[in-house]
Amino acid sequence: MALTAETESRLYRSLRVASGAAAHLVALGFPAAVAVLARPGSSLFSWHPLLMALAFSFLMTEALLIFSPETSLLRSFSRKVRVRAHWALQLLALLCALLGLGIITYNKHLNGKGHFVTWHGLTGLLAVLYAGGQCAGGVLLLYPKLMKNWTLAKLRLYHATSGLVGYLLGCASLMLGMCSLWFTTAVTGASWYLAMLCPLLTSLVIMNQVSNAYLYRKRSQH
Repeated sequence: MALTAETESRLYRSLRVASGAAAHLVALGFPAAVAVLARPGSSLFSWHPLLMALAFSFLMTEALLIFSPETSLLRSFSRKVRVRAHWALQLLALLCALLGLGIITYNKHLNGKGHFVTWHGLTGLLAVLYAGGQCAGGVLLLYPKLMKNWTLAKLRLYHATSGLVGYLLGCASLMLGMCSLWFTTAVTGASWYLAMLCPLLTSLVIMNQVSNAYLYRKRSQH
């Protein structure tokens, strides 16, 4: 028997709530697992994976999920409060990413190793630089009058779309990091595949959220 439109809508909403809840758990659980693995403080390098996991897995994911109508932890608050929380989390993510980048650069310098010679290094550098540009671009949403020919709705849409690109770059950097000798030596078998699924899951949830925002905007125009 075919599902009614109302039943399909409820099922779809339930799936979005479940996937959003899973994204929250993964966003927190992945950095926690990295912390156990890296043992921050045991070496200079140990801070790099933890800071990058905090930046791109936890802080940035939570900053984007704040605007989810189903799974935002602040959905009962006003949009103004959510925007401020988004800004705070994004700035913290950028700070962690910059510290992580600085630490690995200095660590390679101490050990006489080349800088940004792997796909992980290049993608990570690009993700950090992009995050900085994205934060700077977010200023336009605070002062939309600077862009007189753009509506606030269009600025929000493009900011969300470009933010998705930056988020995917960050997730790609995490996944490439899990292909490194350090990670593959410590994590093997099914655990490695499970770890790789973490950024994939959060990426799918965030992409769905952004695409829904785009579809909502298109419908509101008609």
